[in-house]
Amino acid sequence: MRFMFVGDSMTIGAAGDYTWRYRMWQHLRTHLDEPFAIVGPRSTLHEKATDTPTSYDYADPSFPERARRHLAGWGEGWLHMAPMIADEVRKNRPDVLLISLGLIDLGFYTNAEQTEANLRDFIANARTANPDIAAVLLPVIPNTRADLDPDFAGQCDELNTRMAKAVADLDTPASPLLLASRPAAYDILLDTYDGTHPNASGEHRLAAAFADAMHQAWGIGAPYATAP
Repeated sequence: MRFMFVGDSMTIGAAGDYTWRYRMWQHLRTHLDEPFAIVGPRSTLHEKATDTPTSYDYADPSFPERARRHLAGWGEGWLHMAPMIADEVRKNRPDVLLISLGLIDLGFYTNAEQTEANLRDFIANARTANPDIAAVLLPVIPNTRADLDPDFAGQCDELNTRMAKAVADLDTPASPLLLASRPAAYDILLDTYDGTHPNASGEHRLAAAFADAMHQAWGIGAPYATAP
């Protein structure tokens, strides 16, 4: 089974992070009873000092290169990933996409309606490369901006409603889609280091959301066992 992480700054992580990708890899290698691979065109973290995706400074230097693969970028959202996903699915041949996107779209690029359209384009484009692709989508977790900006908070809520509708509309037996639950007890004051990006406990909670969704819906792996 081949997994590809797709996401924005919360998924690529910054220099010095473990990343929730690392937590997910640890979970899969312990609880998945079949061979698996992590695939994708990128393997770096974001280097904040230069604002470039050039760092290899993972918190655990033993995190193997083959497991660092991903398709994530600081400041990239559905808008950016939709046009490129077909080529990346074709090249990297994932079976399952683990997707965390949407917050950056609403913050800088598109409203909820436009973001939903890009999400639907993304799924359609991925299926042109692999008609049997499966995907797990994480709802948007509002950041601290939502506490100060009611309109932004409303857009986050609207996008999550639209994501649920899109997943229900587009889910098929051949190419199943799954909307994960928001991580239980996720607290942006306790589980992030800046109101948006996950710290160690946040990384565990994000990984748990994907792991538990796949286990409950598809019988893949096991419930996430590591407490934050």
